Amino acid sequence: MDEKTAGTFFSLFNEIGIINQIGTTFLEARLPDGLIAPHFSVLNHLIRVQDGQTPIRLAQAFQVPKNSMTHTLAGLERRGLVQMRPNPDDARSKQVWITPAGRDLRVRTIANMIPLFEEFEQTIALDRVTELLPRLREIREFVDELRDHRT
Repeated sequence: MDEKTAGTFFSLFNEIGIINQIGTTFLEARLPDGLIAPHFSVLNHLIRVQDGQTPIRLAQAFQVPKNSMTHTLAGLERRGLVQMRPNPDDARSKQVWITPAGRDLRVRTIANMIPLFEEFEQTIALDRVTELLPRLREIREFVDELRDHRT
């Protein structure tokens, strides 16, 4: 690969990283006190991907140590946003279930983002975002598979 091509791929990841950093700041400004982006990300994951996952599975999905995920889940459980239940397939582990309060928090947080999205739409038209989403999803799916082989 030549230097220009490598630079283009690096720029792609750099832009995504900057967008993530700014987006995280926007998100955290709209979360209740004491909650941070990792808390919201777990709630969102449980709704978007699958409820009832084990803490180790969540740690793998987020690529964090198990003790970091355990700490995040404990904060969510203290606030009544998730519930830990025994795993019927493995008595040594638990499963994480999002509560109605957790689902409501996610909905309210997204609703709190609407003014920001409206401001965003004034500069970047909805059709441009709609066109971009499948490309971003393709990149995300590729790097998601790649991480399982290359981390």
